[in-house]
Amino acid sequence: MHEHTMNHSVVYSELGGPEVLHLLETPMPTAGEGQVVVRITAAGVNPIDAKQRRGTRPLPPIIEPRHVGFDGAGVVTELGPGVTELALGDRVAITDTRGTYAEFLTVDERSAARIPEGVSDEEAAAIGTPAATAFQAVNSLDIRAQDMLLIHGGSGAVGQAAVQFAVDRGARVIATASPANHPRLRQLNAMPVAYGPGLIERVRELAPFGITAVLDAAGTDEAIETSFELLEDRSRIGTIVRGADAPGWGIEAWSGGSPHPLTSQQMAWRHEAIPLTLELLATGRFSVEIGTRLPLADFVQAHRLLDAGEGGKIILLP
Repeated sequence: MHEHTMNHSVVYSELGGPEVLHLLETPMPTAGEGQVVVRITAAGVNPIDAKQRRGTRPLPPIIEPRHVGFDGAGVVTELGPGVTELALGDRVAITDTRGTYAEFLTVDERSAARIPEGVSDEEAAAIGTPAATAFQAVNSLDIRAQDMLLIHGGSGAVGQAAVQFAVDRGARVIATASPANHPRLRQLNAMPVAYGPGLIERVRELAPFGITAVLDAAGTDEAIETSFELLEDRSRIGTIVRGADAPGWGIEAWSGGSPHPLTSQQMAWRHEAIPLTLELLATGRFSVEIGTRLPLADFVQAHRLLDAGEGGKIILLP
C-alpha cells in the first residue's frame, strides 16, 4: 500500500492562459491489466502542453478536467496483472500518456522504459515527446551519412534531438537559431546560422553542394520559403509545425496539426526512440539541455516561462 491516500494532478477545465491550470485532488491511482503505477519524480514541460491549453492545437471539447503532461520519470510503486518487463522500484521514463504533472500516475507498461544507470530522472523526463518526434522525423526523411540536412529551429528540444540523431548517422547538419544558442548547436556538431534576411546566402555558403533534406521545427514563413528555395525535392522536406498547410505545399508533415494520422511505421519509430535515446544518454552520445527546474506547485510559473520561450527543457519536480 502507498503511504499516500490522495494524489494531486494538474488539470484545466477551460482553455486560456497559464492561470486556467489548477491542482486537483484525485484518488490514488491503481494498476489494471498490463499497467503500472509510477510515483512521478520529474515531469517534462512541452510546447504542446501550452498549445492544447490555449486551444491553438484543437482537441475535442473538455467534458471533465483535462490532465496535463505527456512525459515524465519516476519509480514503479505498483504492478498490475500481466506486467512482465518491470519490477517494483524500477526507475522508468514515461511517455505517450497524459497527466505527468502529478504525484502518481497509472501508465501502460509499454509507455514506461527502464532508465539505465547514469541517466538522471530529469534527463529521462526531458526526452519523451522531443526525442520521439525527432527520431521519427529523421527516419521519415531517411537521413543518411551522405545527407546535408537543414533544420529550422535547431535549438528547441526537437531541433537539438534531431541534430543529434542525424549527426549520429554521419549526416552533416546546418541549424537555424538565434545567436545566443549557437554555442549549444556547435557543441552538438551542427553548423549554426542566424535567422533573418540573408538566410539563404548563409546556408549556401555552408553548403556549397546544396541541401539534401530539410526538417522544419520553426514553422515560420521564412523557414518554409527558404526550404523551397534551397531544395527542389519536396518529398525530403518535412515540418512538425505547419501540418495544416503541408498538403497544399506537397511536403511531409507529422503531428503538428497534420490532417494525416501517423502511419504504424511512424508510430513504431516514435516508440523505439525512447529506449534508444536513454541508451545514447547513458553512453554519452546524446545530451539534453535542462532549463528551469520548479516544484510541481509552481506549474503556472512553468507555463509562463514556456509561453515566454524559455530556453532549455523546463522540468517540474513533484
